[in-house]
Amino acid sequence: MSPFTRRVLAVVRRIPPGRVASYGDVAAMAGRPLACRAVGNIMRDCRDRDVPCHRVIGAGGALGGYAGNLELKRSLLRAEGLTVIGGRVRGFAAARWQARQAARGRTGANRASYCR
Repeated sequence: MSPFTRRVLAVVRRIPPGRVASYGDVAAMAGRPLACRAVGNIMRDCRDRDVPCHRVIGAGGALGGYAGNLELKRSLLRAEGLTVIGGRVRGFAAARWQARQAARGRTGANRASYCR
């Protein structure tokens, strides 16, 4: 397992129940702001039940993927109190979790346009 993968999994483990982070948020918190696709691949391949991969979603609240079982992802997010309508988390801005590093703006200037 690469150091980046370990950092990504550590970040995702810190996302509290009822909150979500985007693939780009996780990439930035793991130290590689433009690696949102790599985060998606790590989430896709993760089989560790201690990692709440369902809490990582696309920019703007889009659910993204979940190893081919999007209905399970919807169910898990709803069980944590989030409203999911179709393929989006409603109220994404309010449900979005960002660690202090990301909240302080050290996420990379180009991430917002690249990680959509």
